[in-house]
Amino acid sequence: MEQTDDLKLSPQVNVYLLTENRLLRDTLARLLKKRSKINVVGVSRSSETVKDEILSSHCDVVLTDCFDNTARSTVLRDVLGQDSGVKLLLFGMNDDPDVFFNAVFLGICGYLLKDASAAEIVAAVHAAVRGEATCPPSLCLTLIRHLSEKRQGKFETSHPQNGDRKALTPRQLQLLRLVADGKTNKEIAADLNLSQFTVKNHIRRVMRQVEAASRHDAVSLVRATGQLTTP
Repeated sequence: MEQTDDLKLSPQVNVYLLTENRLLRDTLARLLKKRSKINVVGVSRSSETVKDEILSSHCDVVLTDCFDNTARSTVLRDVLGQDSGVKLLLFGMNDDPDVFFNAVFLGICGYLLKDASAAEIVAAVHAAVRGEATCPPSLCLTLIRHLSEKRQGKFETSHPQNGDRKALTPRQLQLLRLVADGKTNKEIAADLNLSQFTVKNHIRRVMRQVEAASRHDAVSLVRATGQLTTP
């Protein structure tokens, strides 16, 4: 297979491969080493010492499928927090918007799904070094919508009623009433003809606004302000 013009012009890239599955680790490492402009400078599974190994390897890109809400993500966050210039590229991911958003907030430069081909992984590695992002178009659109909704939410609450910074919009109160009724996000989405993601996003926004630890805590706090009354 011929290389694209972008790959022909790409510089040598030092890659550190981090994955738990040994077979995948060995297979992908061999594949990458066959690429003339990719130098695999480290291969490992997640461990207590892997952060130091990554930083001492002087890699350009960390290619990993080790991303979740455990200590493994903490290691990646620590690596990015060292101002080392290392790019973080995730592969083998699910198309879950919440996971994608967490990865974006962490500071990734690429997010590849489980069905990504070897050629797509290689292209994403080179794109990362060029300062370009790689992510599925559907998740990119979800991110755009999320930012648009977030901006609209800020606009709606920029002048809260009675000067109360915790005053909620009619839509937010409508959602909280349904939460108070014990309904799930799926049931609320069906009642209001919204996506589950939009419902979850609204509820999280309310929780941040009223400084609540949970959705039910938010109901209690808003009810105490007198806002959560029967419409």
